[in-house]
Formats: sequence, C-alpha cells, structure tokens
Amino acid sequence: MKVVKLQDIIGSDQEVKGENWTSRRLLLEKDGMGYSVHDTIIKAGTETHIWYKNHLEAVYCIEGEGEVETLKDNKIHPISANTLYSLDENDEHLLRAKTDMRMVCVFNPPITGREVHDENGVYPLVKE
Repeated sequence: MKVVKLQDIIGSDQEVKGENWTSRRLLLEKDGMGYSVHDTIIKAGTETHIWYKNHLEAVYCIEGEGEVETLKDNKIHPISANTLYSLDENDEHLLRAKTDMRMVCVFNPPITGREVHDENGVYPLVKE
C-alpha cells in the first residue's frame, strides 16, 4: 500500500508549475497503478489550450468555477465544484477559469511527471 500526502508533494519535483496552472502529481507511472492522479490548481482568469492526443483524462472539480470548450463542436460546458468531465475522445479543448479552480485529474495511460505541453497542448507519450 502507498499513502501520499499533498503536503509532501508541495515543493518537491512532483509539483510542476505552468503559466496558468500548478499540478501536484500524487501518483505517476512509476507507482505502477496504470493511471496517474494529480491535484491541480487552474489560475483565475486564464485560458489554456489542451489536447491530450495520447492520454484519456477525467477531471473532478472540487473548488472554483470555469468552463471547458470542446473545439470539434465549439460546445461550452460549465464547470463548478462537484462536477466531473471526461475527455473520453482525446478531445481538444480550451479550459477557462473564472475563479481559481482546484481539480483532481486522472490520466490513462499514466504520465511520468516529465511531460510538458507542446505548442498544440499535447503531452507526448513518455515511458519510464
């Protein structure tokens, strides 16, 4: 069994910061679970272009308010606390935060923690 405390991730190499977000990576590929789990803060007033071509992602919002726009159909999905959305078709999307948003994100396949969004918002498929 593995127990992970957020307080132990904050300030470590498993806390990764982007311009619009901070991702605290609780479980990674190296943990052998078949998925990764992240506690992510999206900064208020930001818009982030994301397209996980190589990963499926489920996102559960536990704090804040924003929206996701899927680019294939330009449909806008309001997101607030206690809402989950899943990008089950590798959906290219825009994530907009009206307030700071705290999200729990699950990726399949799991990420290693070294991935960086490319110019298209894509994480490459990296293996340890």
